Amino acid sequence: MKMIKISMLALALGLMSFSAIAPVQSLVSETKISETTASTIVWKAETIDVGQIPQGTPKAIVYEFKNTGKTAVVITNVQGSCGCTATDYTKEPIQPGKSAKVTATYNAATKGAFTKTVTVTTSAETTPKILTLKGTVI
Repeated sequence: MKMIKISMLALALGLMSFSAIAPVQSLVSETKISETTASTIVWKAETIDVGQIPQGTPKAIVYEFKNTGKTAVVITNVQGSCGCTATDYTKEPIQPGKSAKVTATYNAATKGAFTKTVTVTTSAETTPKILTLKGTVI
């Protein structure tokens, strides 16, 4: 009886050791994939603090980036986090080695500190880039 229990324990441990190998190999494959899809966009700044701005005066914040890849990049969508932030961006494809801009104009209607975001979707990245603008309306 003891021999059967020991055999079953050895078998169970042996099977568990094989199942632990598969996820490690899968993890290695995922790492290789993410390395090959690295971003080709380099942002000059992802967060801009505009400091103090007067109430009732819209403030334009310009985010610049450079295409460091080998193919053209297209900005497919730019969305402000609220209706108080209007956006504009380069509409034509950004060739390798060239720079482009995304502009967020904050409507400084309400006094106080603010932090807003702008979500930028491009053909170069699978995950949208979140840009941040902050400051204080006086």
